[in-house]
Amino acid sequence: MSGTGTQQTMNPALAKDGAPPRAAVPDAASLARLGRGLQPLAVPGLVVLAWLGLGALNMLPAGIVPKLPAVLIDWYYWVFGRPGATAFDTYSGTWLNAVLYSGWRVVRGFALGVAAGVVLGVLIGWSATISRLLDPTIQLIRPIPITAWIPFAIAWFGIGDGNAIFLIALGAFFPVVLNTIHGARDINKNLVRAARMMGISEWRLLLKVILPNALPNIFTGMRLAMGIAWTILIVAEMISIRGGVGYVLWDAYYVSRMEIVVADMITVGLLGFLSDRIIVLVERQVLAWKHAHHS
Repeated sequence: MSGTGTQQTMNPALAKDGAPPRAAVPDAASLARLGRGLQPLAVPGLVVLAWLGLGALNMLPAGIVPKLPAVLIDWYYWVFGRPGATAFDTYSGTWLNAVLYSGWRVVRGFALGVAAGVVLGVLIGWSATISRLLDPTIQLIRPIPITAWIPFAIAWFGIGDGNAIFLIALGAFFPVVLNTIHGARDINKNLVRAARMMGISEWRLLLKVILPNALPNIFTGMRLAMGIAWTILIVAEMISIRGGVGYVLWDAYYVSRMEIVVADMITVGLLGFLSDRIIVLVERQVLAWKHAHHS
């Protein structure tokens, strides 16, 4: 009996009846989590399938919408280079440079716009005097389309990064400042009274109480601003800058390289999505207390 017991103990892979255990079956909760994880891929997957199907049936508009395999091949050569490429193949292996040029312009313009939007938003949202001084001017300028500023930006900064950075900063500024104003005004007055009773100065009140209270709104404005930043970048590079994904987009269209045009559009979408995810990750770290409270 002891030998048998020892053998059963040393062979945990055997079931009680001596047969091998059955493979584990995913429970309903695991399947539900898997389904939720795959949901974001549903619509892109359907688009890819439709694109492939229409291309196989030759139902895509010729010369306008290229077939998916042709896009993937040209995109590959754009990223890694075409074997035996000549000087006339201007796109071969230039993808990374284009992405880096554009990304650096977005980072600089976005940072300037967010910094200005947060500072002015906190001041306007907290001070009635500053609100009366600045808010009407902001509301007057805000409806002007960013594209209307392009001639002014070119005249002021010339052809180069300066005008793109200015336009991106201007476009990022408005959603950030408006959301920051709302966050600074939407604060518990009892919290402010308690801070003042403890002898806090107005400057420290802004930094330690008002600004943290506005952070959720600030991050919302930043996500909106990032989408606008990429849109403005493409317009600026198409019009006034030689280099970057926007320039490649327009140049490829001009020479009827629609495969590169579509690959460029998907690249911009992926860059915008990645930028948004980075902001969300930073928000979760900075506002960990909020997410812990709601979980």
